[in-house]
Parts: sequence; structure tokens; C-alpha cells
Amino acid sequence: MPKDKRYRSFLKGISWRIVGTIDTMIISYFYTRNPLSALQIGMTEVLTKIVLYYVHERIYFKTFGDKVGQRKISLVKGVTWRFVGSIDTILISWIYTGDPLIGLKIGATEFLTKVVLYYIHERIWNKIKLWTIEE
Repeated sequence: MPKDKRYRSFLKGISWRIVGTIDTMIISYFYTRNPLSALQIGMTEVLTKIVLYYVHERIYFKTFGDKVGQRKISLVKGVTWRFVGSIDTILISWIYTGDPLIGLKIGATEFLTKVVLYYIHERIWNKIKLWTIEE
């Protein structure tokens, strides 16, 4: 069963962060109607989420490495990542807006949108066989 090399995990993190940041900024703007707040929330997440995603990715491969590519594992991975990511988003949104309710709304909305987006992202990367180690 193939395993990801570390730089593959890093590249997946970057590609996901692009998709995730755009989604976060759109959702943030929807709730705040403030383009500066949406930009601040999205740009802060670029830093926090790349680190969090990389750690999550490495834990995933140490835990489920022999099941890489299974659809149900991709779904489990998406939900666990979304839990971590949503907590991060809620806190960042709360800090920038000063309103915990807006933070919760942004986090709850992106929980739903990002589970779907993440699953699609993961399935696409499972079809790309570059930068994997065959065992």
C-alpha cells in the first residue's frame, strides 16, 4: 500500500489551504459584510491551518497508513480535520470580529462546506500517485 512522502503532505496542505482560504473568506464576508474582516480571517488561517493540516496529515498516515485511499477513511479524515479546522476558524473569527456568535456562525457554516470540499480534495489527491512510497 502506498504512503505519502512528507513533501507530498506539504503540497497537499498548500493546495487545500488555497481552497479553504477562499471558502473561509467568502463565508466570513457573508456574515460580516466587511471585506477587511474577511481578508484578515482568511489570511490568518493561511498560517495556522498549514501547520495544523500538516500535523493532522502526518497523524492520519501513522494511524491509517495501511488504509490509504479508502473512501470511508477519507470521510473520517475529513470530519476529524474539520473539527480541528472549525475550532481554529471560530477562535480567529471571534478575535477579529469581537463577536463570538459571528465566530460560531462562520465556523458552523464552514464545517458543512469544507467537509464536502475536503472530501473532493482528498479523492483527487488519492488519484495522483506522484510522491508516494510503495511498500
